[in-house]
Amino acid sequence: MAHPKRKISRTRRDKRRTHVKLTAPNVHVCKETGVAHLWHRAYYDDEGNLYYKGKMAIKAD
Repeated sequence: MAHPKRKISRTRRDKRRTHVKLTAPNVHVCKETGVAHLWHRAYYDDEGNLYYKGKMAIKAD
C-alpha cells in the first residue's frame, strides 16, 4: 500500500479542496399560499393543508 513520504501542508490540502463546496438549495415562494418551499416538493401551509404545484393535494380536517 502506498504511503506519503512527507506530510502534506494545510495550504496544499486546501488548494485541492477549493472546488468542494455546499450550495444553498433553491427555494420557491408559492403564489397561492406565500409559503417558501423546495422546488418539486409537496409542502404544508399554516393550516395543515398539503399543497403540490400550487394546488391543494390533501385538505386538513
